[in-house]
Amino acid sequence: MPGLLAETSRYVPSVLWVWPFAAMLLAIALLPLVRGVAHWWERNTSKLMVAVALSLVTLGYYYFRNTGLELHVVSPPASKDAAAPGGAEAHADRPHVSAPGLETVVAVLRYAVVDEYIPFITLLFALYAIAGGILVQGDIRATPFVNTALMAIGAPLASLIGTTGASMVLIRLLLRTNAERRYRVHTVVFFIFIVSNCGGLLLPTGDPPLFLGYLMGVPFPWTLQLWPEWLFMVGALLAIYFVWDSWAYSHEPPERIALDYQRQAPVRAAGLVNVIWLLLVVLAIAVLDPHKAVPGTDWKPWPHLREAVQLVLVALSLATTPRGLRQANGFNYVAIGEVACLFLGIFITMQVPIELLRIKGPELELTHDWQYFWASGLLSSILDNAPTYVVYFTTAGAIHPPNLHYLAGVETATGEISIELLTALSCGAVFMGANTYIGNGPNFMVKSIAEQAGVKMPSFFGYVGYAVLVLFPLYIVMTILFFHT
Repeated sequence: MPGLLAETSRYVPSVLWVWPFAAMLLAIALLPLVRGVAHWWERNTSKLMVAVALSLVTLGYYYFRNTGLELHVVSPPASKDAAAPGGAEAHADRPHVSAPGLETVVAVLRYAVVDEYIPFITLLFALYAIAGGILVQGDIRATPFVNTALMAIGAPLASLIGTTGASMVLIRLLLRTNAERRYRVHTVVFFIFIVSNCGGLLLPTGDPPLFLGYLMGVPFPWTLQLWPEWLFMVGALLAIYFVWDSWAYSHEPPERIALDYQRQAPVRAAGLVNVIWLLLVVLAIAVLDPHKAVPGTDWKPWPHLREAVQLVLVALSLATTPRGLRQANGFNYVAIGEVACLFLGIFITMQVPIELLRIKGPELELTHDWQYFWASGLLSSILDNAPTYVVYFTTAGAIHPPNLHYLAGVETATGEISIELLTALSCGAVFMGANTYIGNGPNFMVKSIAEQAGVKMPSFFGYVGYAVLVLFPLYIVMTILFFHT
């Protein structure tokens, strides 16, 4: 579970020690733009070197801060139903760890790598590898209607098989369809907005923050009630994209349009056995939580059984997918390798800012839903939306503003959370994960796959410019329409 470090002494980390995390973000943003370094940075080994170096600095900080800091797992007090999902028993088996020195470093590595990074990257890898075995062949006309329809299909699919799964199934078809067009960067950017992020709001399997909420006691179908916010954001983005792409299509060189018209082939799907493996991954995520009994039984799965099952399903996918299909799909492990290298550094270096947020979060006095929408959203843009969600989930559970409705049986200090605040922070973490390439795991994957297909994607700040232009006005409208308590 992300950010399970809590402060029980008077020690508070200095904000200066956020610099390794900031350096990690700056490396992602700036190194691709620096002449003489950009080519070196393209290699995943280079990304791993930077991630490991900055991670060692953060671990060195935790090793040398000799302050008598005590680290422990944040667990709620016994609730009315301690056996309920997210009740006091949820983490009773986790050890109590004291600092300073090597024991602290081991605790940080356990929380950051074993409890956070491994489940995160295993899920992304499983969805990426299995979905990569589904070949959607064909080349249809790249009209604004067709492109918009593909994204409209991808949005609900993202909630069912995850933003990663839906992205991997559809991005290559979208790139192949638009291969003859000159103006296609905006299409990939909107695909990231809609399919890789906003579409995943309706189920815990859709986006990592919602999955963590489910693990902390939020009922599995609860997120379905967020359909008005989902429909507004997805519908607005589809409408904006259709207008934008219609303008771009009208400015395409005639020879490109003619070539697109000539190169047409019907859409056919192969490797559909992988749909079974994808659905089984979703099922494993839903039921194999080591802190909860499997529904209908008293048996709690072993630690990391969920991840082991996902890897077995990947192996079954590789064994049952027709030979040569992945090669025909242009599949390789470069994109997931890039995510694995970068997010290893992100998950370790962000432990200091996450710890600061846990200590200082209650002092922020956030009591309104619009505050949670923007606070969780803006931090999701740079901290990755999963751990950010957990921080504000904990914060929201510690307060009880009047005249709100509450959801009981969740893993917070009080065992309940305001439904209005939970709605706002869920929407903020999911939607604003689209603001940067690092806000959500699939963003970088889609960027990497598009660049391999010859699309010159925007730089880190160039992509943020798209988000400011398109997404932020929608966030403001959403605040007015939905978040005003």
